[in-house]
Amino acid sequence: MTRCAVMGTGSWGTVFAMILADAGCEVTLWGRRQELADAINRDHVNRDYLPGLVLPAGIRATADAAEALAGADFAVLSVPSQTLRDNLALWAPLIEPQTALVSLMKGVELGTVKRMSEVIAEVAGVGPERVVVVSGPNLAGEIANRQPAATVVACADEAVAKRFQKACHTPYFRPYTNTDVVGCELGGAVKNVIGLAVGMANGMGLGDNTKATLITRGLAETTRLGLVLGADPHTFAGLAGMGDLVATCSSPLSRNNTFGTNLGRGMTLAETIAATSQTAEGVKSCESVLDLARRNGVDMPIVEAVVDVVHKGRPTQEVLEGLMARSAKPERR
Repeated sequence: MTRCAVMGTGSWGTVFAMILADAGCEVTLWGRRQELADAINRDHVNRDYLPGLVLPAGIRATADAAEALAGADFAVLSVPSQTLRDNLALWAPLIEPQTALVSLMKGVELGTVKRMSEVIAEVAGVGPERVVVVSGPNLAGEIANRQPAATVVACADEAVAKRFQKACHTPYFRPYTNTDVVGCELGGAVKNVIGLAVGMANGMGLGDNTKATLITRGLAETTRLGLVLGADPHTFAGLAGMGDLVATCSSPLSRNNTFGTNLGRGMTLAETIAATSQTAEGVKSCESVLDLARRNGVDMPIVEAVVDVVHKGRPTQEVLEGLMARSAKPERR
C-alpha cells in the first residue's frame, strides 16, 4: 500500500488527504496543533476548515512531523507558499531517501522569485525526479463534496508522475500526467493574480466582457512568461493553465476572486485581510510574479495593475483606466 504524509491541515491539504485515502493510500495528516490532530482522530472532521466534511476513517492525524514522514512514499506539502522554506527546513532531516515530495502550493517565493519546486529542491536537497507538482481547477470546497474534477500531476520523471497519478486517482478525481513542471507551476501561480483582477472587476460591478478580457489577456501574460522560462506553450491551454484560470476567476469559492471582489467594492487592504479567513496566495505572489517577469524582460500589465492596487493603494478605477489607455497592439501572445 502506498503511504502518504500530507503536511498541512488547511482546506486543500485536508481534502487531498481525503482523495488519497479514497484512492486506497495509507494517509497521515500533519498539523501544527495537537488539539486539532486529536479532534480529527476522534471525530474524523477538521472543524477549523471543513466542518461539513467527514473524513475517511483510515486518515490518521498527528502533530509530530517525524511520525507523519516515517516511511512515506510521498510527502504532500500543503502550506502557504511563503512559509514553505521555513517549514521544509525543519522537515528535511526527517525525509527518507525513497520519499518523493509533492507540491500542492501555487506561488512564487518573495525575494528569490523561485517556484515552489525550486524551493523544495534547494531546501530538501533532492533532484527533479523526486519533486512532483499538482495543479489544476481544484476548488477544495467542491472536491470535498466529491464532485468530479481533474488535475495535472507534473514531474520531470514521467514514471514518478505516473506513480502519484495512481495514488490520487479516484472515481471523482482524475489526474493527468505532464513533464512540464515549469508551465504547470506558472499557470497555478499567475492565475491567483489574475483571479484578484477579475474579482476587482466583479466588485466594481463590471460585466462579463471585462472579466473575459482579463481572463484571456491574463492567460497571454502567463504564456509570455512561461515561454521565456522554458515552459511548453501547450500546458497553458490545458487544465493547469486555462482550466485553473477559469475556475479561479469564475467561482465565489476562489479565495483570490473573493479577495479581489472586496477590494473592488472599496474595502481597504487591511479590511479585506481581516475579512479573509484563509490565505489568498495572489496577494503576496503578485509582487514576486511581477519581480520574476521584470527580471526576464516580460511585460505583464495586469499583474502590475494588481500590485498597484494591492500594495500601492491605487484606486481600482484609476488602474482600470490605465490598462484601457495602453497603446493598442496586434493581438498576440
